[in-house]
Amino acid sequence: MNIILNILQAAWELLRESSIYIIIGLLMGGLLKVFLSPAYVARHLGKGRYASVFKAALFGIPLPLCSCGVLPAAAALKKQGANNGATAAFLIATPESGVDSMVVSYALLDPLMTIARPIAAFLTAVIAGITENIRNPPEHQTMIVDQSCPIDNCCNGDNCSPTEHANHHSNREKAWAGFRFAFMELWPELAGWFFVGLLLGGIITALVPDNFLPLYLGGGLAAMLLMVAVGIPIYICATASTPIAAALILKGVSPGTALVFLLAGPATNITSLSVLTTILGKRGTALYLVNIAVVSVCCGLMLDQLYAWSGISPTAIIGKAGELMPLWLQTAGAIVLLILSIQPLSYNIKQLINRFSRKKTIPLFSTGCGCGSDDCKGKPNKTKNA
Repeated sequence: MNIILNILQAAWELLRESSIYIIIGLLMGGLLKVFLSPAYVARHLGKGRYASVFKAALFGIPLPLCSCGVLPAAAALKKQGANNGATAAFLIATPESGVDSMVVSYALLDPLMTIARPIAAFLTAVIAGITENIRNPPEHQTMIVDQSCPIDNCCNGDNCSPTEHANHHSNREKAWAGFRFAFMELWPELAGWFFVGLLLGGIITALVPDNFLPLYLGGGLAAMLLMVAVGIPIYICATASTPIAAALILKGVSPGTALVFLLAGPATNITSLSVLTTILGKRGTALYLVNIAVVSVCCGLMLDQLYAWSGISPTAIIGKAGELMPLWLQTAGAIVLLILSIQPLSYNIKQLINRFSRKKTIPLFSTGCGCGSDDCKGKPNKTKNA
């Protein structure tokens, strides 16, 4: 019983310290969804062997999508004329980073890791995208841009100019739509995996001896290659991987090795490889995975050197930013997240029960790669037993 209490207490501390930053990240993600038009993004990703890749990586960095949720978005960009290199860059940069994971990184990790994470994601995406476009030069394609309204689909944009459509919704309506998206769609997709990450972080903090992990994952090439082998096939989103990385660093794992996990884990998973093959082709997918592995390890090695040169002790400063928030505000934020998580977590539990009882169901709404649907848009459906 004491072991369980220690795990739950450690997980609660992680949730409390990160709660306000998660809420801020969700709000920023909701506003991006409403104010950043997919049509605007798609227009910049079809032309140029190099410029389109840089733009795709920049667009992907702040977007809060996981390695499953990014697949339909990337497929839509591909249909709208984005070349393979830009698509690959978007597929890597988006799940490896995001405004939600950035603010959680600031709360649970440290400022250096917070900066290094999106930079490493950007480098990985750009190198993979340029490599793909060099191997398979993009051809000129006619852009088929989706101009439909991102607020409530009030029009499809065919007979409505952007200037005219700008008057359809006020900034207050757009902000409210972003708020709904953040807490009614985005957080339900993240909640299940985030709490899994919290529990794993709590288990590592409470049960793993302080001198155990440094023997195998203390740093160096071998430790990072092992982290790549673990990270690529598993499914974990960028936000959920952050508390695990924080717990690993506190137990003696090097920041570079933790960064490899933060990059390789969210970037892809074994269930998404078949979809990747249809988007990029077999050779493109193989090149995609090689680039993730090689660049992630290189970034990890450079980050460890940066900590060594600067004389910074990661275990001494990790999680200090989360302490900037007053305790009452942290607690209130954690309670809010727990309340918002009741419905998605209960859904996940029902799905597990149905899976173990061998009942086939059509899911009520999507929660990451376990959504059971191709578009992962989180729209409710009726549930029925087969």
